[in-house]
Amino acid sequence: MINYNPKDWFTFIFHIHKADTFRKLWPLMLSVAIFSGVVAFLELNFFQLSKSSYVSNVGMMHSLLGFVISMLLVFRTNTSYDRWWDGRKLLGSLTNVSRNFAMKIKALKLPEEDLRFFEYGIPKYAFALKEHLREKKYFGKNSFLIEVEDGKHIPNQIASSMITRLYELLERQLISQEQLIVLTNDVNQFTDICGGCERIKNTPIPFSYSAFIKKFIFVYVLTIPIGWVFSLGYFLVLIVPFILYVLASLELIAEEIEDPFGIDANDLPVDTICNNIEKHVEEILS
Repeated sequence: MINYNPKDWFTFIFHIHKADTFRKLWPLMLSVAIFSGVVAFLELNFFQLSKSSYVSNVGMMHSLLGFVISMLLVFRTNTSYDRWWDGRKLLGSLTNVSRNFAMKIKALKLPEEDLRFFEYGIPKYAFALKEHLREKKYFGKNSFLIEVEDGKHIPNQIASSMITRLYELLERQLISQEQLIVLTNDVNQFTDICGGCERIKNTPIPFSYSAFIKKFIFVYVLTIPIGWVFSLGYFLVLIVPFILYVLASLELIAEEIEDPFGIDANDLPVDTICNNIEKHVEEILS
């Protein structure tokens, strides 16, 4: 995730960051500019369709469909941002649950071995969840405190290990039944958070909806030179790529933030959050 000063307008306007959609769209914008120039040259010098009603109707079509495409893109962007913000709330809950769980473990005054187990296990769950959402493998620091098996759901294995240790503490009479219920509820919240993140990760925007918007933008932009060439002339070479940049950028931004757990520039700071959980749990339990 990019850290920035929202009041620094100069940087926003004149600096092209790696997250800027212009880097991805400039080849397509250049192609559209060439296409617009060719269409303008042919219509102005050869076909001379300035009085044709068909050409004027194409321009009218853009006026009517402009509102439709803007509404579709607004809905698309809002839907993706809702997923991004929902993911941020889940990661915030993960941070809070990790801290609260560590504080409760600390208050129990358990033996050193048990404290080290949870000091390792709580942040390990956060890192394992991060790599699970990125479809990678993670085993954490070299430790035999919690063993996981490759090819299985690693966050579930870590949560199961913590639940098992809590029941062992009950059998050793280091915690009471009431304390077990409270602590188990915290571990259950880990699993609930994992399920919420998996829901976002594994449920993308429907394919037909995303494909329709891309086709709509493509047809809309390519027909602009035909309908507006006699009004704008060769200015189309500049105007049409700019329109493509605006419309396609909204779609690209929506695509990037709809899966907020990756490593793109606009994704959530998952690595920072996991490092903070590890740091804070260590401070509490050390």
